[in-house]
Amino acid sequence: MAKGFTQFEGIDYEETFSLVVRFGSICLLLALVIHLDLELFQMDIKIAFLNGNLEEEIYMDQAIGYVSKGQEDKVCRLKRSIYGLKQSSRSCYFRFYEAITSFSFAMVSEDHCVYVKRTTREIIFLTLYVDDILLVGNNLEMINATKQWLSSVFEMKDMGEVRYVLGVEIVRNRPKKILGMCQEAYIKRVLKRFRITIPNPLILQLKRV
Repeated sequence: MAKGFTQFEGIDYEETFSLVVRFGSICLLLALVIHLDLELFQMDIKIAFLNGNLEEEIYMDQAIGYVSKGQEDKVCRLKRSIYGLKQSSRSCYFRFYEAITSFSFAMVSEDHCVYVKRTTREIIFLTLYVDDILLVGNNLEMINATKQWLSSVFEMKDMGEVRYVLGVEIVRNRPKKILGMCQEAYIKRVLKRFRITIPNPLILQLKRV
């Protein structure tokens, strides 16, 4: 409905980008999870792009089926971002940044999608990949409090303990302090997409501990 392909740079938007956490940052945090026996959870922001506040003056035709009788010639002025706009991802990020920093999280300068909050004994890291969130910390109560706060500000889905990160399966053996990363499911999806058959499935097992 937004028809972002009709937008003009410098008029309807200034910048377009999606800030995503570096995979190297995730690997570093996973190493800390194993070394320090930290908690590791995942959440998802539902309809993430609808959370952003627009800086530009954007107008959109009324949605088909929702046109008010006698007001067919009117258009809608958008106050919030919507799927299809070129700046939606950017607006969503800044909305999240404002919210999370108001909850005493500080952005890590080396990676603008990693945030940290610490007290004398507790510490919690939060990473953001568009609408996927990882929570890493040494205090379960602090993590649960962060989950509750996030759910009060955004519409969230609690994914529980991490199973997949950016298409990578996470297998953790906490008593043995082992964490495995596997892309077998992702590789199989790619092979299926291009109709490639490999007779030996062991080739797909690319694991790292």
